[in-house]
Amino acid sequence: MPATDPKPKTAVRAAARQTRARAFEHFGERMGAILTANFLAQFSHPPGVDMAGYWPTNEEADIRPLMTALHQRGHRLALPRVMARGAPLRFLRWHPGDRLEAGFGGIPEPAAGAEEIHPEVLLVPLLGFDGTGLRLGYGGGFYDRTLAALRRAGGVEAIGIAFSDQEVDSLPAGDHDERLDWVVTESGCRRFGQSS
Repeated sequence: MPATDPKPKTAVRAAARQTRARAFEHFGERMGAILTANFLAQFSHPPGVDMAGYWPTNEEADIRPLMTALHQRGHRLALPRVMARGAPLRFLRWHPGDRLEAGFGGIPEPAAGAEEIHPEVLLVPLLGFDGTGLRLGYGGGFYDRTLAALRRAGGVEAIGIAFSDQEVDSLPAGDHDERLDWVVTESGCRRFGQSS
């Protein structure tokens, strides 16, 4: 019988939020520039590759400088929009400087009428990750459903964005958990060996 994690995911999430808050306090506004430098040093996606990110909230690592740099390199960008509980996210076209509106949970989203993008690269926020590419999310399952749908439809490169302190030894895995292909932190980029 396989061993199970003694802590339920809710307890793991509570600890992960505290860890992320401490890392956020330490790095402050420097994180955006560090992530941008690390990402651009590792990845050289050709212009025209569609990419989706997220609008940082609640001490998530700030990727707005990276999104601006990717826009300047010729990528079409998108941000997620929650359509309904239990449904995958949709990704709507976004340019740096575009006005956003409050969406699910008050998270800024593009307007509903924005062009839908099917990203080939997805920058994913998280609470924690382990050395196998498992990601600890927020409990709604949005990114797991979304990654599963994108992979069924032809593939996506899933790149977690985090502080290095958010890595844990292991995470409890569920049947529907989708693994990351990469993680980018202030320490650099790590590949997990998955192929999209």
